[in-house]
Amino acid sequence: MNQTKRTYTIPLITLTSLFFMWGFITCMNDILIPHLKEMFSLSYLQAMLVQFCFFGAYFIGSFIYFLISYFYSDPINRIGYKNGILIGLLISALGCLLFYPAAEYAQYGLFLSAFFILGLGFTLLQITANPFVALLGEQHSASGRLNLVQGFNSLGTTLAPVVGGYLIFDLFAHGHEITGKETKIPYLVFGLVFLLLFVLVKLVKLPIFQNDNVQAKGLGALQFPQLKLGAVGIFCYVGAEVAIGSFLINFMMLPEIADIPENAAKNYLALYWGGAMIGRFMGAISANHQINRYKKAGYMLVVATLIFLLIFSVVDLSFGQMRVFALLVLCNLLAFHIGRSVASQKLLLFAVINILLLLSAVFLSGNVAIWSLLAIGLFNSVMWSNIFTLAISGLKEHTSQGSSLLVMAILGGALVPLLQGAIADTWGLQQSFLLPVVCYLYITYFGYYCLKRNLN
Repeated sequence: MNQTKRTYTIPLITLTSLFFMWGFITCMNDILIPHLKEMFSLSYLQAMLVQFCFFGAYFIGSFIYFLISYFYSDPINRIGYKNGILIGLLISALGCLLFYPAAEYAQYGLFLSAFFILGLGFTLLQITANPFVALLGEQHSASGRLNLVQGFNSLGTTLAPVVGGYLIFDLFAHGHEITGKETKIPYLVFGLVFLLLFVLVKLVKLPIFQNDNVQAKGLGALQFPQLKLGAVGIFCYVGAEVAIGSFLINFMMLPEIADIPENAAKNYLALYWGGAMIGRFMGAISANHQINRYKKAGYMLVVATLIFLLIFSVVDLSFGQMRVFALLVLCNLLAFHIGRSVASQKLLLFAVINILLLLSAVFLSGNVAIWSLLAIGLFNSVMWSNIFTLAISGLKEHTSQGSSLLVMAILGGALVPLLQGAIADTWGLQQSFLLPVVCYLYITYFGYYCLKRNLN
C-alpha cells in the first residue's frame, strides 16, 4: 500500500499541474469575451462564438478520436497516456502562440482560430488525463482524486480573472483604447508554460496503464447505459457552467442588476470559480472513506477557511463584501454533510440547489441575483468528477473510448452559451438564465438514476 502511494505521488503532482494550467486558460475566455465584444462591437450571439469555437473543438477532436477507436482501435491504448498528454501539450502551446498574430492584426476570425486550436489541445488532455487520474489508485477513491485535481483546476480558474484581468486591463493595456494587442504577451507566456510542461512530463516517469485487448474495436462503450446518460450529463453540466461564467460579467454590468464596472466585475467572477475550487477540495475530503464523518467535517471546514482567505487575498473586495460568500461556503459544507460520501446523492442534491439559485437570479435583482449566480460555482464543484466517474464505472477495456465520448459531450460548452446568447439578444440577458435551469434538471435526473442503481 505504501509502495503504491510512493509510486503515484509524482505522477499525480505532474497531472495536477496540467489541470491547473488548462483551468487558468479556460477561464481567460470569460475575461476576453466582454473585452472582444466591445472591441469588435459584437452582439451576445457573436461574442459567444469564442466559446463555440473553443468547446466546439472538444467535440470535433473527440469525435475524430472516437471514429479512430471505432474503426481501428483505441489510440491511447496504443500510444499510451503519457504520449497522449505530450501531444496535447504541444497543440495547446500552438493555440496560445496563435494569439500573437491574432492580436497583431486585430482580426476576430484569427482569434476564433486560436481558440479552436487551443480547444483541440485541451481535448486530448481531457481524454488522457481524466481517466489517468482515475486509474492512479483504487476505484472507490477515483472520484476523490478527480475532485482533488479538479480543485487545482479551479485554482487556475480563480486566479485567471484576477491575474489575467490585471495583465489585459492594466499591465499591457493601451490606456482606455481596446486594440486587442494587450493579449499578445500574456498568451505568448502561456504558450511557453505549456512547452515547459511538455519537458516536465517528458522527463517524469509515469506508470503505464494498458489494456490487454489492444485491438478492441466497435462501439463497446455504448453498451453501458450509465455512459450514454452520463455523456448527456456532461453536455448539460459543461454547457451550464460555461454559459453562466461567460455571462456573469455582463450580467453584473446590467443597470437593473447592479451596474458594476467591467474591471470590478472580474473580482466577483473569481468568486464563482473560487467557489468551485473550495467545493472540489472539500469534495476530495468528503470522498475519503478512511476518515469518519466528524473528522471530515473538521478537515473540510479548515480547508474551506484557508482557501477563503487565499481568495480574499487576491481579489479586490472588502471583507464586508466577502461575508455573504463566507455564509454560502458554510451552506455548501452543510450540503456535503447531507449528501455524505455518496457521489450520486451529492450530484442530485447539488443540481436541485443550483436550479433554485438560478430561479432566484432570474426573478429577483440586485445583490440577491448576483450572489445566487456566484453561489452556483460552489455547487458545480463536484459535478464533473461525479458525473465522469459514475459514467465510466465498470467500463474496463472500454474506458478510453468512453472517456472520448464524455469529452465529446463537452460540446455543451459550445452550444449552450451560443443558444443562451441568442435568447439574451431576443428576450433579455436575465431571462436567458432559464436555459441552464433545463441543464440542471437533467443532471438531477442522472443523479437519481445512478442513486437508484447503486452506482457510486
